[in-house]
Amino acid sequence: MQPFSFQQKIFLALLAIVTIGFGWILAPYGGAIFWGVVLAILFAPIYRWLLQRTRNKANLASILTLLLIVVIVILPLTLVSVSIVNQAASVVDMVRSGDISVAGFFNKIMAALPNWLVGLLDKFHLTSLANLQDKLTDAASQVSQEVAKRAINAGLYTFDFLTSLCILLYLLFFLLRDGDKLSKRIKEAVPLSRKYKQRLFQNFTTVIRATVKGNILVAIAQGALGGLIFWFLDVRAPVLWGVLMAFLSLLPAVGAAIVWAPVAIYFLATGAVWQGVTLAAFGVFVIGLVDNFLRPVLVGQDTKMPDYVVLLSTVGGMALFGLNGFVIGPVVAAMFIAAWDLFVTASEFHTD
Repeated sequence: MQPFSFQQKIFLALLAIVTIGFGWILAPYGGAIFWGVVLAILFAPIYRWLLQRTRNKANLASILTLLLIVVIVILPLTLVSVSIVNQAASVVDMVRSGDISVAGFFNKIMAALPNWLVGLLDKFHLTSLANLQDKLTDAASQVSQEVAKRAINAGLYTFDFLTSLCILLYLLFFLLRDGDKLSKRIKEAVPLSRKYKQRLFQNFTTVIRATVKGNILVAIAQGALGGLIFWFLDVRAPVLWGVLMAFLSLLPAVGAAIVWAPVAIYFLATGAVWQGVTLAAFGVFVIGLVDNFLRPVLVGQDTKMPDYVVLLSTVGGMALFGLNGFVIGPVVAAMFIAAWDLFVTASEFHTD
């Protein structure tokens, strides 16, 4: 291999600098750009189908696909968000008016606990409602300060959200229309042989489609089932808790149980035995089985990754990148496995 000339080194340095600078400029709206790319990959087959039906009118097919995304993705999320806000506000009003008594709940739970557990809690000063209220007050004070800061900047956050949404939709139009051309240019720029590029890019798109579709379907199923059983058991704000279970279900194996398990324990501790048993059984044998059966089939099978790799990469990705991590984590894991598989099987990387 010939060493780089001075001019080539200067050009590569310039290329690195402008690439980093461009990424820095795009960073404030990285989430919108990321989800624009994800949605473009997910809805590309629908766009191609519409392109055939519209006699290769790319602009029209892209607009129709965009309208479909707004109807089946953005509008439902908006309606659910409004419902969550309304139910959360009603719960807060109930607490303030005394319809929901924190002291009553606390006393019922303490009365139902065994003596050894009460003694253990007493060592940490958690058996006194006054002490517990002091701890909760301190925590609430910190939370309220943060909420107050965000409330002051509510207009700014709303503007940022609307700006991100407009960028996402605007970018999505062009990604759908010109996605094949952009993909081809990116493949040409990657300095690998054609068969390696084909395999890596195929892995990339397959993992994104499988991860997003699989996790979203599991989240919708678990959230809907959780909200339904909460409604059946007359738990207040079932939509709020159902949506919370849907979001937490993005954490494989343990997600939705973070919500329904404490409620089941509360029912059992306060003497509502049939409600507690029903919720626990439903959570384990219905909500839990949805995660155990659907996620490996929808995510692990298409990505060709073991269940434990899907779990670790999802949890690790969300720890680093927040909600976006449930896609980024498995994609990085799949690319890691594919790259090492190519390295092991590629003869030109080995020497005798």
